[in-house]
Amino acid sequence: MSKPKVGIIMGSKSDLPVMIEAANILEELEVPFEVTIVSAHRTPQRMMDYAEKSRDKGLKVIIAGAGGAAHLPGMVASVTTLPVIGVPVKSSNSIDGWDSVLSILQMPGGVPVATVALNGAKNAGILAAQIIGSSEKKVAERLEKYKNELREKVEEAAAKMEEQGYKGSKIGFGSN
Repeated sequence: MSKPKVGIIMGSKSDLPVMIEAANILEELEVPFEVTIVSAHRTPQRMMDYAEKSRDKGLKVIIAGAGGAAHLPGMVASVTTLPVIGVPVKSSNSIDGWDSVLSILQMPGGVPVATVALNGAKNAGILAAQIIGSSEKKVAERLEKYKNELREKVEEAAAKMEEQGYKGSKIGFGSN
């Protein structure tokens, strides 16, 4: 892939099983990205350096996943003018995930962080691609194809259910 346009960062390696979903969808949409660990609490200087140098590296969007106190997205947003998308992660030190959600969601005026659902890294990847697609036609075209495929899957499932009835149709119901 070419020069990364999206930075995917997380507070610890334990966040990777959630954050990999952002990488997977960006890979599918052919949006270049990089992935690394940047802890707001354990490596604050690394976090500051990453955020301050992100634009110079060619990044257009940063996706930051964090659990527990979840300060990473907001701290990164405080030192960059790039859009930051926060992914609250339900981690082992999290209180049912709500602490992470609220830590990312409740940013003070002047320091916005777009926030997706708990463990919603896939949507963070899609949102990052949409931001890039607002100025890059090829990315927008791939997003259009992706959205059309989602619509077609739902229409196919609806037609099956209408034909077979809700009890007779063995349709998997999932979030994808």
